[in-house]
Amino acid sequence: MHQLKAKQMHMRSQQGITLIESLVALVVTALGILGILGVQMRTLTDTSTTMRRSQAIRLIEDFSERLKVSPNSLAEIGNYTSGFSDLPTAPDCSGGCTNAQLSAYELATWKNIVKDTLPLGQASIFTPPAESGATAGQRRQLGVMIAWRENERDTASSYKDAIDATKIRDGSGNLVTGGGTDAATNQCPSGATCHLQYIPVAARCAPYTPGGATATYYCPGS
Repeated sequence: MHQLKAKQMHMRSQQGITLIESLVALVVTALGILGILGVQMRTLTDTSTTMRRSQAIRLIEDFSERLKVSPNSLAEIGNYTSGFSDLPTAPDCSGGCTNAQLSAYELATWKNIVKDTLPLGQASIFTPPAESGATAGQRRQLGVMIAWRENERDTASSYKDAIDATKIRDGSGNLVTGGGTDAATNQCPSGATCHLQYIPVAARCAPYTPGGATATYYCPGS
């Protein structure tokens, strides 16, 4: 009788050990699954951020192409500047546009495309700090910063500083103040991910031959 009770107690002890082993196995499996899910979510986040940045780059390229095909973009370069909160209305050009109206039309159309393409997308177009002291006829560049919202974003100060047009790099390569003075247009908005790019604005000169004479070139705005 004593041996039978001892055997039963031993079997119960083994059953308890088996239950603990099963629970440990479940915990290890759950942790492994959570780890895999974490890696998958991080991959999806990185892919989404990369896709949004690629879209921002393509949008800036689209704006640059619009400036290239416009014969008066250089002469009207000041009319393209626009802050993040500005969403201009496109003028009615059904009966023709003046140079100023054409630049306003292109700007309004493009900023609406940015708004519709990126989540809470907005754009700032500004005069680069290096050219802020130059007269309108001597400016050859525009700064374009596109901002959008991400569920996860890089909030490190080094990231924000690298695309802050209000700062410049000194002789040692350190970022210091001394760039643009308009923080509302030159800095990435709070809570947003941004892409900054500077684009050249070229003048288009059209050849013409007055009265059969030697061909000359007409440059709008010159």
